[in-house]
Amino acid sequence: MKRYRIALIPGDGIGKEVVPAGRQVLEAVAGAESGIGFEFEGFDWGGDYYRAHGAMMPDDGLEALRGQNAILFGSAGDPGIPDHITLWGLRLKICQGLDQYANVRPTRILRGIDAPLKRCRTEDLDWVIVRENTEGEYSGAGGRVHQGFPIEAAMDVSLMTRAGVERIQRYAFRLAASRPRKRLTVVTKSNAQRHAMVMWDEVAAEVAGDFPEVGWDKELVDAMTARMVNRPASLDTIVATNLHADVLSDLAAALAGSLGIAPTGNINPEQAFPSMFEPIHGSAFDIMGQGVANPIGTFWSASMMLDHLGEPEAARRVMEAVEYATADPKLHTRDLGGAATTAEVTEAVCARIAAGAGRPLATA
Repeated sequence: MKRYRIALIPGDGIGKEVVPAGRQVLEAVAGAESGIGFEFEGFDWGGDYYRAHGAMMPDDGLEALRGQNAILFGSAGDPGIPDHITLWGLRLKICQGLDQYANVRPTRILRGIDAPLKRCRTEDLDWVIVRENTEGEYSGAGGRVHQGFPIEAAMDVSLMTRAGVERIQRYAFRLAASRPRKRLTVVTKSNAQRHAMVMWDEVAAEVAGDFPEVGWDKELVDAMTARMVNRPASLDTIVATNLHADVLSDLAAALAGSLGIAPTGNINPEQAFPSMFEPIHGSAFDIMGQGVANPIGTFWSASMMLDHLGEPEAARRVMEAVEYATADPKLHTRDLGGAATTAEVTEAVCARIAAGAGRPLATA
């Protein structure tokens, strides 16, 4: 039996509810004659750790993660701590420290989900957004001077390296080539940002020469928002900078029905370091402790993790069980207009996996 070491970092807010639910689903997969098993190690990093230690995670935290096969992450964000501290002290520290340079966010309308684009067919919205994840607008370059004085100045620098741009573009073209439609849209803003974004465009055109089977086009980020709403079927694989993809992927999740169902993977494609998988919904302190958080985004993230680990059949079983649950309105949580609890959705998904998800989906 193959055994995988999985780090569990619930983080803050509802992350403490959905990550344990994700562990239950992984344990159900391990018990479904899959030939795989898991060794879990929990890390209590986040806002509570910060209040006790003055840091979101220990200085040697990255070393503790390097020996894991993958990481299941909940959320970073605490209303009592400035957002830049929670983000840079935990999630971005892990992403940059483990060179997880490809943030991959699949988006599609799951069975039974009432998405807001009423004229959009389910097959029209099936995207993967590839986000550059370690530099660009979130490189951390910049600073503040003359603090406390009227002449105070602050600057954030979008730092793009040719190596960083080329590797994310190449990853996106490879991913597009692996998908049935073989189509890639490169998001840019080179009409206004005339240095780094022009290089971004140039590198995309260079890399495209190595992928003649991929049809590609270029779209300004502001026009991209309208295209996602008005012409969803024209899109398939999308690559964008750190900031642009951050915004576009939240729009994509909303168009697919809810932030609560959206997954993401922070990938180190070379697998020199463990990759990290997480739902994108954030800490959602307003519903923390009520047992109503939607765990679907975590389950989908766990499926992505299994696929990344080379277990596509286990990943398929999880997603089949997920869609068996979403197809049933009684298993919709509050964000989807229902009244189901986190525990009820988790139990249904685990039961479906345990029952043997190899058979075709039944109508719920």
